[in-house]
Amino acid sequence: MLKREIVLPPEHLYPPDEWRIVEVRWTPRYSERAETVFALANGYVGVRGTIDEGHPALGPGTYVSGFHETWPITYAEEAHGLARVGQSLVRVPDATAIELFVDDEPLFLPTARMREYRRVLDMREGTLRRDLRWSTASGKHVTVRSCRLVSFEHRHVLALSYEVVVDEPAPVALVSHVVNLLADDEDDGDDERPASGSPDPRLGRRFGRRVLEPRTASDDDGRIVLGYETASSRMKLAVGVEHAVETATPFHLDTTVGPDVGDVVLTVAAQPGVPIRLVKYVTYQTSRRAPPDDLARRCHRTLDRVVAGGFGALLDAQRRNLDRFWSRADIVAVDRRQPVRFQQAVRWNLFQLAQASWRTEGASIPAKGLTSGAYDGHYFWDTELYVLPFLAYTQPRIARNLLRFRHNMLPKARERAAALELRGALFPWRTINGEESSAYYEAGTAQFHLNAGIAYAIGHYVAVRGDTGFLEEVGAEVLVETARMWEDLGFYGHDGAFHIHGVTGPDEYTTVVNDNAFTNLMAAHNLRYAAEVVRWLESERPETYGALAFELDLHHAEIDAWERAAAAMYVPYDEERGITPQDASFLDREVWDLEGTPPDKFPLLLHFHPLVIYRHQVLKQADVVMAMFLLGDEFTAEQKRRNFDYYDPLTTGDSSLSASIQSIVASQLGDTRRAARYLDHALLIDLADLAGTVADGVHIASAAGAWMALVFGLGGVTATDGDLAIDPHLPSHIVELAFPLRFRDRQLRLTLT
Repeated sequence: MLKREIVLPPEHLYPPDEWRIVEVRWTPRYSERAETVFALANGYVGVRGTIDEGHPALGPGTYVSGFHETWPITYAEEAHGLARVGQSLVRVPDATAIELFVDDEPLFLPTARMREYRRVLDMREGTLRRDLRWSTASGKHVTVRSCRLVSFEHRHVLALSYEVVVDEPAPVALVSHVVNLLADDEDDGDDERPASGSPDPRLGRRFGRRVLEPRTASDDDGRIVLGYETASSRMKLAVGVEHAVETATPFHLDTTVGPDVGDVVLTVAAQPGVPIRLVKYVTYQTSRRAPPDDLARRCHRTLDRVVAGGFGALLDAQRRNLDRFWSRADIVAVDRRQPVRFQQAVRWNLFQLAQASWRTEGASIPAKGLTSGAYDGHYFWDTELYVLPFLAYTQPRIARNLLRFRHNMLPKARERAAALELRGALFPWRTINGEESSAYYEAGTAQFHLNAGIAYAIGHYVAVRGDTGFLEEVGAEVLVETARMWEDLGFYGHDGAFHIHGVTGPDEYTTVVNDNAFTNLMAAHNLRYAAEVVRWLESERPETYGALAFELDLHHAEIDAWERAAAAMYVPYDEERGITPQDASFLDREVWDLEGTPPDKFPLLLHFHPLVIYRHQVLKQADVVMAMFLLGDEFTAEQKRRNFDYYDPLTTGDSSLSASIQSIVASQLGDTRRAARYLDHALLIDLADLAGTVADGVHIASAAGAWMALVFGLGGVTATDGDLAIDPHLPSHIVELAFPLRFRDRQLRLTLT
């Protein structure tokens, strides 16, 4: 069920437009939401959608993929094997601000008299543009046009163009900044704390100490390069900034550089109708090993290249890259209700997936992408079970890179398994560097199902792409080590069945239980698939099998044990109700009165002690329903219907991951009304701020889930054993649904009516 009604943003704020998000009036009420809605990223660099002048900004930030600080996790009571070191994505020096002064009067949006205003996120062009006309107190009229992009072509680059035209002669100054915002925290005390002092565990962590320690600062004929090293993780970063001035009027350029700030001041005696254009090129370089001086040299090389090409070349390359993306990913949906609004929401969610993944080489995708530091920039299971299916069907190269990144974490996953007295590998529930960073093990480490989710993602990618070479290269090794963990974690009971105790499933409102149905079903799939792949290697790729068996000390008896455990896996079933209990004791608990819970008490996790929640039948997100989506063949059609009808009223929607899965299963059951309602929720959770948290960044998994709800749910697409099946379930208000798919070596486009 959904406790929150969908209320669209007012049309005077964001008018309907199929390819653009348009802000026609700046207002403080929506400014923090806009900083997320208008954020730009390319998978490596991300910038919040703050206004060009830098102030006011409620949540400014620039983030670089994987660039993080570490900190000691402290516990009131210690225990063996708990996560010891936290990891948080660092807000790096920000270079987006350009302040404007006309007659020494600053352009300050909250008080400026605006004759015209328009800010546009163009999802085909990949830019954030703003056009405004400002009437100064002295009576001058100033036209300002700006354009910002984070380059899809040049991974390390963002660029900004800022143009000013006056109607009367006036002294004009443009002050361009690069500033280490985290320097402001060093006097805040010694304790790390959630952002803004909020108790919400979903937010990122601020540091009451200096994080970025200055290592180098230079001014090379106006080119600013600043270098830093993080205080604890010892990661290195350099940021380089260069400006180009285009105007027919004489100007003066002055540069000031310090450890935490670089300013470039452009002063011009502006003439009526003569444009003054400042183009700002910015590059970020990071490394775990290379010193800041080396990174500074990389900044110089990158700036040499992009400055020589000019801003127009960046715009052209941006459009080419997005043309490639949309040709593989665009979904055209004709909706009778609000056709333009619906299409706008679909494309905004798809655009977020492009921004989160396009240049994410050598890393994974955080839960919020690079639109904020919420969830500390951690990688969860979101990537493999939500984002990866989208990429497998649209950008398989990126999907492969993400799975390879998980394989790179294997050594630390083995160490984590050993710490929990287990064989094989146990991947961390939340991480950046491969180590477990979840201090709340009940809803963190206990979610062993992440292992099975990674194995499932490998199988799904191979089924869609036909890339058996990936199995030979790294996939089989991951499957072996995850299967080993399951066979060691579980045990055979007196009933002869294989049981798994002390785990948490996807539903984080029910923790550390015995025989969670989702976990057991996914573990059985992991065990079977690992055995299948290893036996295939032995038969078809004997040399690869021999090397793998030698490297991992793998024997036939172990493979036999995986198959026995999978065959004997215990899956709870209630004969009286004809449903699959979420876990062995779930149905013994009291049912939470969701109808009687006031709306201001959601999400429950912020208003009730965990023990209150844990002793009730209440779900943060779909659990058994998720199993029915991923492993549909394990359930009959009637079992699916009974399970869905039982669990749907118990599901709060407190998790952004839930609505899309509920939509898919509702579609499969032919319940197009509920399918459409859950799809709308997934599409609009950020654009309509349904969870009240859009200021904290984009829900990337929900965006991917919306794609799945459209393609797997309404479109009815499935891929098994090399075959593609299509069984559409269009609700009556969807007149037509068209989308592309990359399947094996074929590019398809489906049109459903």
